[in-house]
Amino acid sequence: MVRVLILVLICCSISGRAQTIAGKWKTIDDETGKPKSIVEIVEKNGKFYGTITRLFRGPDEEQDPVCNECPTNDDRYKKKIIGMEILRNLVRDNAEYAGGTIIDPNNGKIYRCKVWLEGNTLKLRGYLGPFFRTQTWLPER
Repeated sequence: MVRVLILVLICCSISGRAQTIAGKWKTIDDETGKPKSIVEIVEKNGKFYGTITRLFRGPDEEQDPVCNECPTNDDRYKKKIIGMEILRNLVRDNAEYAGGTIIDPNNGKIYRCKVWLEGNTLKLRGYLGPFFRTQTWLPER
């Protein structure tokens, strides 16, 4: 009986961890379907943050770009995109993570966002006013 209880507790703790967005995710461009970057999402003090750890760039593109398009009053302005915190202040609310923002380093726009898991994929929806765009991110392997 004790072995069964231990097995149940182990399974519950594993499944509980599987339900978090923390980890490394391959971002996919929703227009081209091609991988754009790897974002590592971490939890700090009950909030979730995502940092770009790698970019997938063509040979004709700048390999280590800076965010020239970021707002001049933002701490990410003129900073390198690799290492940039693009997701900020997401808070878990049941099955979703919301209340935070995401910046698009390509155009410097900051969007309200929410994130949720669908199977083994992560869905990220960015909002600008009543308009939104959704991307599917894949687990990085």
